[in-house]
Amino acid sequence: MLQAQVGPVPPGKKNDSVRFKKMGGKKPPPSESQEITIKDYKIISYQRDTTYLDTTLTIQKEYKYNYLRKDDFELMPFANVGQPYNKLGVDFERKQLYPRLGAKAKHYNYFEVEDIDYYNVATPMTDLLFKTTFEQGQLLDAMLTFNTSRRFNVSLGFKGFRSLGKYQLNQAQSGNFRSTANYITKNGRYSFRAHIAAQDVETEENGGLVSAAEQFESGDPEYTDRSRVDTRFTSSDIGENKILGKRYYLEHQYKLLRKSKDSSLVDKTSLAIGHTFNYETKYYQFQQSSSNEYFGDDFDSSIKDKANLKTMSNEFNAEFYNATLGRLQGNISLYHYNYYFNSLLVTEDGGKIQSQLRGDEVSLGAKYEKRIGGFLIKGDAKYGLSGDLTTSILDASASYRFNENNKIRVSLHSSSRMPDYNFLLYQSDYQNYNWQNNSSFEDQNVNSLQVHFNAKKWGDFSAKYTNIDNYTYFGTDPTLELVENQEQASIKPFQETNSVGHLKVKYSKELRLGSFALNNTVMYQNVSQSNDVLNVPQLVTRNTLYFSSEVFQKAMYLQTGITFKYYTSYMMDAYNPLLGEFYTQNNEELGGYPMLDFFINARVQQTRIYLKAEHFNSSFTGYKFYSAPNYPYRDFVIRFGLVWNFFS
Repeated sequence: MLQAQVGPVPPGKKNDSVRFKKMGGKKPPPSESQEITIKDYKIISYQRDTTYLDTTLTIQKEYKYNYLRKDDFELMPFANVGQPYNKLGVDFERKQLYPRLGAKAKHYNYFEVEDIDYYNVATPMTDLLFKTTFEQGQLLDAMLTFNTSRRFNVSLGFKGFRSLGKYQLNQAQSGNFRSTANYITKNGRYSFRAHIAAQDVETEENGGLVSAAEQFESGDPEYTDRSRVDTRFTSSDIGENKILGKRYYLEHQYKLLRKSKDSSLVDKTSLAIGHTFNYETKYYQFQQSSSNEYFGDDFDSSIKDKANLKTMSNEFNAEFYNATLGRLQGNISLYHYNYYFNSLLVTEDGGKIQSQLRGDEVSLGAKYEKRIGGFLIKGDAKYGLSGDLTTSILDASASYRFNENNKIRVSLHSSSRMPDYNFLLYQSDYQNYNWQNNSSFEDQNVNSLQVHFNAKKWGDFSAKYTNIDNYTYFGTDPTLELVENQEQASIKPFQETNSVGHLKVKYSKELRLGSFALNNTVMYQNVSQSNDVLNVPQLVTRNTLYFSSEVFQKAMYLQTGITFKYYTSYMMDAYNPLLGEFYTQNNEELGGYPMLDFFINARVQQTRIYLKAEHFNSSFTGYKFYSAPNYPYRDFVIRFGLVWNFFS
């Protein structure tokens, strides 16, 4: 039996994690530790970076207490939970070699392979998050992890929510199930990790506001009840879109040669072979009971668009490790894809838009990692040998740790790959949303250089410059003649023939004075381009002034403060509900308004309690707050919830 207890507060750390002590009548074997600490509850990422469960209450936990459970500084959420996020900052790097399904605006809560964590725990542990939503619903994320031995760990997790929303026809809901397992034999030769994920994200689409100036921006008291505001779609032609995916993933390795340091499991030299298998089925669906002229002419008045994608990949690798020479891996990957629709379209001029993109890809890859004193060098490269999606990707980095409080990292990225499948082929019951570009679009080339300096005294600083050739985006087609209020009918995929340059500089620093602290994050961006195809705000800032203290004779740790967030006005991307994508627009400049949140957070043992008054300035700083054209940001609302970790 284990008993949680709050130990003495170490100097310099007023809000430390809990500690555990073994209880019971039997004396444990000499090989077992007398004490289990919070560091025995390990979390291993896809990249095999290991952290441990953190039950402290910090301002970073406040930033991550949201639907995504990550810091959303560079994102602008819509009015309801589960709706899309517009971008305030951009990053063009991604680890995947091949295209994805598309509908990126609907994927923020979709767990990709890289988002799955694995666990190694001393005893069963549960992580539970609860948070209220907007009208008739809640958000719950529950995870249980346990083991049958020190070497075999299992986890089960489910994240689900439902929220009606404040506006008409704005309901959203989702369910994300994932299960993981990881194992290593007693002699350390064989190991595996695997997961299963089954996910669906469903949202109603109301098309945005039709009379934003009169019913929203005017501040008319009649429409402060947002359910009275007119939306573009009604109950007769409401839009609904859905992402549904299932994935089976296995990664395992066997060491043919293994020489250990002393008698531990730490290798001195090893030679191993490995295999990674990934099979996933997914579809994106948009449907309406009756068509709406907002998207132009239709083939069928009942809209049922559905894009399907099935992928299977197998990677075989050999890895050599030596404490002196480093870790070197060579691999070969086989990738099969099938992206398809259930129809073949013949255009008026006799042309055809295929119903399917299908094929096989073969690629070679290599990885290298070596630590030399304070330096850590990493490299990862892949090159496509055959197939229609033949691509390449290179990531390299060198980091140096001066001491425990100061480190610097320089990283390089270079990739050449096709855009997502919905850029290459799309079919819809709306006439203008049918295209095939797989033979005409070229690889999008991305080259970036980043410097990241982290110092406890001076703060966290990063600067990144990215150059993009053949930048691929959705935008309005100027060649189409459309009637009034039909801009969405002209949305098409484009490639920019000129290079686009993007500079992002970001700085974070917290200033403390006694129990008070001021946490600051500032981001500057600059885009160099011949045409306005990439729009981002020049400046984004978030500043939090807060107070922290132990209360009730140290039975509770309390944090309370105000967060100010602001970004300069810019040509904010518009949202297309049919595609589930944002597109570039240069007609309406939005932004330039403050967002103020007041919060009171508390920690009692392993429970963190959160109470927040979100956007409490909405009624007195002007109704010009939008997340995208015709899609307002949320009004003032009070929400609460908790994160609870408990152990067996």
